[in-house]
Amino acid sequence: MKPSRRPSVAIIGTRGYPSYYGGFETAVRHLAPFLVDSGWQVSVYSRPEATLADDEGRDHRVSTITTRGVNSRCFSTLTYGATASIDAVRRRPDVALVMNVANGFWLPLLRARGIRTLVNVDGMEWKRTKWGTLARSVFLGGARATARWADALVVDAVEIGRHWREDFGREGTFIPYGGQEYDDAVPPEFERRSYVLFVARLVPENSVWEFLDAARRLAGSRDVVIVGSSGFGGPVETAVRDLARAHPRIHWLGQVSDDRRLHALWHHAGAYFHGHSVGGTNPALVQAMMCGAPVVARDTPYNREVLGDSGVLVRADAAEITGTLAAVLGDRERQESLSTAALDRARAEYSWKRVLDDYERALRDLLPR
Repeated sequence: MKPSRRPSVAIIGTRGYPSYYGGFETAVRHLAPFLVDSGWQVSVYSRPEATLADDEGRDHRVSTITTRGVNSRCFSTLTYGATASIDAVRRRPDVALVMNVANGFWLPLLRARGIRTLVNVDGMEWKRTKWGTLARSVFLGGARATARWADALVVDAVEIGRHWREDFGREGTFIPYGGQEYDDAVPPEFERRSYVLFVARLVPENSVWEFLDAARRLAGSRDVVIVGSSGFGGPVETAVRDLARAHPRIHWLGQVSDDRRLHALWHHAGAYFHGHSVGGTNPALVQAMMCGAPVVARDTPYNREVLGDSGVLVRADAAEITGTLAAVLGDRERQESLSTAALDRARAEYSWKRVLDDYERALRDLLPR
């Protein structure tokens, strides 16, 4: 990176900019232009296939740097993180915002070059059932390296911060994800407040199997809309595809990258089921609340923290999920009450302005003085 009066930051560990893959990528789509507006020189490391040069959401003031890696489920984060870190060592930004503890292995390289690091630790990846033994070991090793070498940490949930204090002896700055208020007059694809919506990566830890059992029971009289994919095929995705083919009222839309369409689906839903069982503040849950979706969520410490009293919590039990969703769908007054409560809480606690200000402050605190 060329010398400049403006402070420089490199963002490492996402798929790129602008990318629509997950929570990290959503955050960077908002954060990178905001940092430019705040006086920063911003570079985002990207994978070759992740971004489109003519994407209308691109801010061309944000520099993208493409590096190579191994495209595999287990090694893509490690390898792309390694090549991005090596390139950053050469360019020498003032600070690096590193996403995902798997990149903790490369922090000593950045430190040796005098590049200070702010690491978003994400969730407890080494506890996720979707990963095999080797991958979980890699994430745990990366977490230990992060605890040892990162200059500062970001935790996206208070509960995640507690784990890092107790397990690794490190304090983190609490910065959750933000949500964008629904302001488009996009007509509903399905009758407003009449359908159940499920938005998630299709992996077991997101309560997909339990939800599919509930979907079969609800589909006799209600539309069920499923958004998401596994990213790599597999038995869960196959089961969703087969179920949608067998039941005319179950609609699998796959991955939806159009934010306006996804926000409209949340805004018009009769009930949104959020089944995520691990991780911290989930971006999909925050965005659903910002869109005023009536939320029914799996009861976990993280979902309780985000929802407060603005949603309905259930166990990972198909019968309980079915009964609760049916009750919300059948009560228009309760739907509107849940919708208002979710939106009010999201506005108060999860605005992008607040989130972005906190990130900029945390990065500026790391600048050489």
